[in-house]
This record gives sequence, structure tokens and C-alpha cells, in this order.
Amino acid sequence: MFEQAFKNIDDVLWKEAGCTTELDYTEQTSWLLFLKYLESLEQDKTNEALLTGKTYKPILDKAFQWATWAAPKDANNKLGESKLDHKTATTGDDLRDFVNKELFPYLEGFKAKASGPNTIEYKIGEIFGEIKNKIQSGYNLREIINHIDELQFGSQQEKHELSHLYEAKIKNMGNAGRNGGEYYTPRPLIRAIIQVVQPQIGERVYDGAVGSAGFLCEAFEHMRSKPNLSTRDIKTLQQNTFFGKEKKSLAYVMAIMNMILHGIEAPNIIHTNTLTENLADVQDKDRYDVILANPPFGGKERKEVQENFNIKTGETAFLFLQHFIKMLKAGGRAGVVIKNTFLSNTDNASVSLRKLLLESSNLHTVLDCPGGTFLGAGVKTVVLFFEKGAPTRKVWYYQLEPGRNMGKTNPLNDNDLAEFVALQKNFATTAKSWSVDVGSIDPKTFDLSVKNPDAGEAVVHRSPSAIMDEIALLDAESAGLLSSIRALL
Repeated sequence: MFEQAFKNIDDVLWKEAGCTTELDYTEQTSWLLFLKYLESLEQDKTNEALLTGKTYKPILDKAFQWATWAAPKDANNKLGESKLDHKTATTGDDLRDFVNKELFPYLEGFKAKASGPNTIEYKIGEIFGEIKNKIQSGYNLREIINHIDELQFGSQQEKHELSHLYEAKIKNMGNAGRNGGEYYTPRPLIRAIIQVVQPQIGERVYDGAVGSAGFLCEAFEHMRSKPNLSTRDIKTLQQNTFFGKEKKSLAYVMAIMNMILHGIEAPNIIHTNTLTENLADVQDKDRYDVILANPPFGGKERKEVQENFNIKTGETAFLFLQHFIKMLKAGGRAGVVIKNTFLSNTDNASVSLRKLLLESSNLHTVLDCPGGTFLGAGVKTVVLFFEKGAPTRKVWYYQLEPGRNMGKTNPLNDNDLAEFVALQKNFATTAKSWSVDVGSIDPKTFDLSVKNPDAGEAVVHRSPSAIMDEIALLDAESAGLLSSIRALL
């Protein structure tokens, strides 16, 4: 039922002039899902209060509650029925104008009234101050609301199913084009990173480039699955374990919604440009036990942002890596995805950053990921696993080779990474894994390239598309040559 409701919503959005991309579909579904979730949360709080003989004061005024403006129910229905009251449910221009001129301004105002950034009230204000309703037709909006209203958040099973569908929507959005790796990191890769880093209850987990919060959601699932959790453990997981920062408005909204659907009521996600924070101001209380992240690649930061860092570079991912090293507690552990060119670039910033990493932390593992790991993004990546404190003595490499060309129809899966997780525990040497002593690394370049000593001469296999591109280029050159010959004749 849930899956069909999501499909129906996308079908309506496809007809909507104000929504032209998969990103728009996800954004517009997200704010409506959030308001439907709030209705469920308010009902849960009301029921809890009744059981203890207390009175619960709703977060939203009655006029702005889902059951009032979005889905008023017909009181004259037969027992057990819950149908829309078409006499009081607005539609068309009236509905659109209410949402744009009354609902959104009201919800945006919550940010100023909230007691702090980690409250649900603050999240409401942040979300509705950042996004806008793009559904221009009030009739389309009514149809979408009706489909959203079919979704229920009552049980853990329902939330679990909804979280999977929402993750699928984020994945489809990433696959749709240029933003492949920006919003969606393959979940099997995240799960493998978490199995290596092993975050524990009582530790604080951080992602400063949180995107759609895939790392934090998967870490929550991993830690919540531990046996015999106490009420205190659950409260710790809910309130004091997961922290993130995100610059982009859409990603921020998706992160909040994704974590809520996974069961975290008021996510500790801050909407900010992480890199504008001055690292000189970081104190020990600001640091984290575990960092899990896939920072954006290829971005260019302004000169004034670079001034916050000892190693000056415009490359966003390299600034993030400096941030993560600084934000990690002594003894803290990290798993960070980065472009594989970081390991061998010869520019001053790359060399200095590798030196910093090796001297400040134990870079114990490098996972070399094949092309196609990130759907829609052709960048080759590695995962750096390091522990803050003692310098690196030995680096263990693992070359991930699933034995097939990966793509949308055959993406990375958990089985592909099972051997890596198993071998990493003992840093085993195999045909695909080996260790390198830091003493053998050139102290001038600190080159950490993935070079398997037992692999022999590498054979480069070009993709069919690359071969076709070369054929097309040769055809064009031949045509140009023939044209020149004809001109001479």
C-alpha cells in the first residue's frame, strides 16, 4: 500500500508544472510527509499524556494541524470509517493560497520561538524557512495530500517500511543525474564502513557533510540492534549520539525526514556551512568519538573559507578532511570516503594533508573502491579508516573487485563487501589485500597510491562507451579529412 501511495504521488508531481526534476519530487514529498508525521507524533504525545493523567498542549495551533487543513474527516461516517470531509476540505486556489500565505509563514515562525536548535519546534522553523511549496495547482496539491494521508506512522513496522521507501526515493534522485554521489552514498558501503569503525552506545557520532543522513541512519540501525538495550541506552541513542551539519537546504530537509523515519524524533542536524567554522576555536568538548562521512568532491571554496584551515586549498573534500581530523577526539575513529587521487596528487596541499594524516592519526586501512560504486558519478574513490592520536606505522590496503561492471541494474551489495570486512579484522594478506610500512613511503611526497605488489602489470579495460566515443571521434576526423581532400580536388 505504501509503495503504491509513493508511486501515485510521483505520478501527480509529474503533471505539475512547478516540479521538473527528481529533486523537486523528493523535496515536495518531504515537507508533506513531515507534516503528516507531526500529526502522528502529536497523537502519540496526547495518548501518552492521557495514560498518565496529564494534559498535552499540541505544538501546532488547531488551524494548522493536519487534521484541520489537510485531511478533515467526515464525522457522519459509519463506525470505523475515516473518509475525507469534502465539505470542509479546501482545494484549488484556496488550498494553494492557504499553504503559501498562511501555513508556511506560520511554520517558519517556529524557529524564532524554539527553546533551542535540538527541539522539534526548531526543526519545523528551519525546514519551512528553507523550502517553498512548488506545487502550483491546488488541485494537484489536494490529490497529493490525499495520497500522503493514506500513509500511517503508528507502528515501528510502518515507520520501517516508510523509511525504506524514502531511502529508495533518495537513491532514485541520486541516480537521476549529476547529483549521484552528492545525496546518496550506497548503503552497503556505509554498512561496511560502520562494521569496521564499530560505533558504541555512549559514543558521539558525527557527519559534518551529512547529505541525506545515510551514515547516521545506518549507524543508528547498527547500534539499536544491540541486544538488551536499556531505557537509558535508547534515550542516549535518541538525544545524545548522532550529530550532523549540512549546507544545502534540500539535503538538510531530507536528512531531518530520513532520521525521523528511522526513529530519531528530533535529529541533531544543524543547517550551516561546516567549512566556515574556524578550526582554531574547536575545543575538546566539541570533538567526537566517531566520524563517518562522504564529503562532496570537486567543490571550490572561497579564499575567506580557506583561511579557517592550516593547509590552504580550494578542494572542498580536502578541507573537510582537515575538519574531520580536528573534530576527532584522541582515540576517536573515522571512516571517510574521498577521491582516490588524494593518495597520489603532487600539489602542495595534497602532500601536506597526507603528511598531516599520517603524523596525527593511525591510517590503518584504505579500501579501494571500483568505478561504478557511486551511480551517476564517475569519480573513483577510496575509504580512509583512521584513529586519532598515534602516528601511522603500517597501512593495510584492500582492492574491492566485485568481478562485474556495476551500474543501476547491478549496484554494489553487502556480499561484495563481506570479504573486506572479514579480512580487515586481522589485516590479512591475500591476492587483493596487502600492507605497506610507512617507513617505505617517500617522505617528500607521502605518496599513498594503491599499488598491489603482487598484481603484476595492470591491464586497463576500457568501457564500451569510451570505445564508442573514440570510434565517433575517429569517424569525425575521417569525415573532416575527406572533406579537405574533396576541396583540394
